[in-house]
Amino acid sequence: MDTAEGPRTLCDLCLDQVCSSLDTLCSRRADGSMYLIWAPVFPQEMADQLLRRMVTLGILNDTTVGIFQSCQELRLRRATIRSCSVSAEAFRLALCPHRLQELDASNVSTGLTGANIVSSLASNPECRTNLQRLSLNGLHLDWGSLEEDHAGHSVSFSALHGLRTLNLANTDLTDVVLEDICSLPQLETLDISCTALTKLTALLDCKSTLKSLIAHQLRQLDMSPARLLSVLSQLQALRHLDFSDDHFTVDDSDGKDGDETVRQLLEGSPQVLPSLVSLDISGRRRVTEAAVRVFVEARGGLTFLGLLATGTSSCDVLATRKDLKVTGEANENQVCEALRRYRDRECFMREALVHLYNLITDIDKPRPDMLKLVLSGMQSHPTSLHVHLVATACVFNLTTQDLAEAMPVSLLSCTVTQLLHAMKTFPNHQQVQKNCLLGLCSEYILQDVPFDKYLAATLVIIWLSSHEDPTLQRMAVAVISILVSKLSTEEMAQLAKDVFIMKQLLAIVQQKAMVGVVDSTLKFALSALWNLTDEMPTAARNFIECQGLELYEEVLESYYTEPSIQQKVLGLLNNIAEVEALQSDLMEEDLLEHILSLLQDSQVEVGVRYFAGGILAHLAARPEAWTLDDELRSTVLEQLHASIMTWTHLEREMVSYRSFHPFFGLLQTCQPSGVQLWAVWAIHLVCSQNTSHYSSMLEQEGVTELLKALAAHPDTHNDIKGFSNSILQMLDRDQSHQGLSEKQMGARNS
Repeated sequence: MDTAEGPRTLCDLCLDQVCSSLDTLCSRRADGSMYLIWAPVFPQEMADQLLRRMVTLGILNDTTVGIFQSCQELRLRRATIRSCSVSAEAFRLALCPHRLQELDASNVSTGLTGANIVSSLASNPECRTNLQRLSLNGLHLDWGSLEEDHAGHSVSFSALHGLRTLNLANTDLTDVVLEDICSLPQLETLDISCTALTKLTALLDCKSTLKSLIAHQLRQLDMSPARLLSVLSQLQALRHLDFSDDHFTVDDSDGKDGDETVRQLLEGSPQVLPSLVSLDISGRRRVTEAAVRVFVEARGGLTFLGLLATGTSSCDVLATRKDLKVTGEANENQVCEALRRYRDRECFMREALVHLYNLITDIDKPRPDMLKLVLSGMQSHPTSLHVHLVATACVFNLTTQDLAEAMPVSLLSCTVTQLLHAMKTFPNHQQVQKNCLLGLCSEYILQDVPFDKYLAATLVIIWLSSHEDPTLQRMAVAVISILVSKLSTEEMAQLAKDVFIMKQLLAIVQQKAMVGVVDSTLKFALSALWNLTDEMPTAARNFIECQGLELYEEVLESYYTEPSIQQKVLGLLNNIAEVEALQSDLMEEDLLEHILSLLQDSQVEVGVRYFAGGILAHLAARPEAWTLDDELRSTVLEQLHASIMTWTHLEREMVSYRSFHPFFGLLQTCQPSGVQLWAVWAIHLVCSQNTSHYSSMLEQEGVTELLKALAAHPDTHNDIKGFSNSILQMLDRDQSHQGLSEKQMGARNS
């Protein structure tokens, strides 16, 4: 995970481009697997990076892994297929011909077994000699299915005689297979965690080479403490021992023999395991501070001690050893060390996150280092409710108020993506959903951090449909309102098709309107509906079919003294008026007379009168669609011109436009002056506030030519000519300024 600020490397960008273009760059073999149509000889490390990137992006499978059958051009040494869907045959064809030094096949999800992997690797003499690291964590070994090789020898781990590091955690490892493994002549690191081993006597066969033994949560061990300690004490080369346990799943009767073994090791002679510099006994609840003190005082070379969930991490002797790293809960350093070291262990991740949450409840300084650790834990346990329940609460505390703005944007982007994953994975867990919503409810995150805003909007809408807590409802509607305004046109169109979303937002408006309340929830809901219908005819039609028009007429009348509410209501009605096929739905005399009264009332804010004028201009611009009294249309046209000329210029930004397409019909030279005047006043307003943003849009969409035609036409009213010429002058000044800036830039670079 890259959470550092700054541009990505050229290599990373090129690898991403290759990954996204595989369909174009490849052809297919008869079995459906891909091969590169043309490929140079990749630098060796880059071949490893390409495979790793495909794994990270989730695109490695039987089809795509086929490109690595070209082992002359793509030469793998350190390969990973971790958590991917790769079959035994695809693995054999694509990866086994390479001179592999390392392979991580942890948690492969398509029935690929440890037996498949070992027999395929052993078929390549290069792998027998050169493979040094192998991880089969989480796989079914299926050792009984192994067959003899072509020479009649039984294939086993010992065939891979170059192995130095082997991870068989969470597998069906047996005592018999362990005996075979321990015959490896160079074995230095062995992980046998969470297996059903009953004896560890076989370890004596590698006592002169084994430097690291990870034996977390061995529940089936059938050895007395004295016998177990006897075996361990003979591992003279051992420097790291992990004999920790999962404290969440043990009851009082479990783990006693293991705990007693640990006690005897702690209190025993430093001549037992004299090379030991790292010991992890986290989760061993019967350990005492006295035993820890004896051990630490006797081992001057100790560099790490795992004490999380033992109750002993506050032992005073630990504070005297500044060079000693400790996992525990006594202070921030211990908790953060636990989050770093136990990323892949759910039981310890849960424990450490709880302690971190308690540490950061009142945090007031940005801690991106902590947020990275929390995010890493969430990514490592994507389906763990326990982890996400606490982690999402930690995310909120670490990003609340102004803290988010001091975080790297890329880190926040990854974090929000993980919050959305949590919302999707745990849809029925109220607290997780609440935590995620709290984390999202930051204007900085919603406005400035890149993430899938369409997915976020749909997830929050779904949450909103089943929750009525006023505080959370307000936050959810606020989040939706901002997200909708940030969607692309394509995403907006997709969202606009969803009647469910329209119904949810209208239900909130109705709920608030029934009691006449004016609060942020109502305003955000109205804003979201306004944005949702902006140049979206489908959404506008859904609004009408959901009885939104009747509701908005009531709101318009009952909130007569609330300009902030009226402006949002009229803004949406303006969106409907832009859709020719829906204009007939607005042809209600009472409604239009009310809107006309708002336009005429000099006591009403210009913002309200502006949108009232927009509705009337769009409707009056099409005489063939006007179904009411002609005299009313004439009055509308007269009042449009008269009222607009009294409006004062607005300094604050009141409206923004995705495009000016709805203005095309209004700017025709044949239109009445009232219609034309509203359109040019609107364009003049937004251009004067943000000329650089709108100048290219006006040019590209052909609006500039329409304005020139209006300004030049003999029948155009002088008021309209004045606004048109003023807009054109603004555009000329902006273009001149841009041209000068480009010329100066060119001079500096020459």
